[in-house]
Amino acid sequence: MPKQSFSHITTWVFDLDNTLYPPQARLFDQIEVRMTNYVMTALGVDRPQADHLRQDYWARYGTTLTGLMREHDLDPAPYLKDVHDISLDHLEADGLLASHIKSLPGRRIVYTNGTAPYAERVLAARGLEGAFDAIYGVEHANFLPKPERAAFETIFAQDGVNTETAAMFEDDPRNLHAPHEMGMRTVHVAPDPHDADHIHFHTDDLPTFLSKLRD
Repeated sequence: MPKQSFSHITTWVFDLDNTLYPPQARLFDQIEVRMTNYVMTALGVDRPQADHLRQDYWARYGTTLTGLMREHDLDPAPYLKDVHDISLDHLEADGLLASHIKSLPGRRIVYTNGTAPYAERVLAARGLEGAFDAIYGVEHANFLPKPERAAFETIFAQDGVNTETAAMFEDDPRNLHAPHEMGMRTVHVAPDPHDADHIHFHTDDLPTFLSKLRD
């Protein structure tokens, strides 16, 4: 049962996008459009080439930004500010999710490949402000992205996370490899399960899953 498997957990780490809000919100549709436009302008390429680079860098490096930095020496700060300047008007507050997260024993943090200011906006729109003890973005990992283990190590060192007593909630299966290797309990949050040894649990309903961990 999930409750027994999480009885030792003292730190709860949550991804942001498509984890703390449902993928049906399709925020990344907006972000991807802005990414493509930024790549077109920054590199002077047409839209099909920009779309190709965006997807290729995400697949090879974990994020489009990492590919742009490593292959084109792109300044990350203006890029991150631009691509996360999206509308959150259709996000809805989720009081049930907020209640279940706040009831988790121990420390609760958000760790995203986006930026902390963007995460703060999303959490506010979801009614999750005050539910977390800390918020970490890619900027706090020196712009190293998940799934790179060094990125996790950088964030967890800053926060003082003991990975042997921590759990990671994440929608991208790739981003659960390193947490699993580090001794964390891993939960894949997505509509469809992904069968892999590095994933302990899957859920398509985060509030219900968290409710099963309560006394």
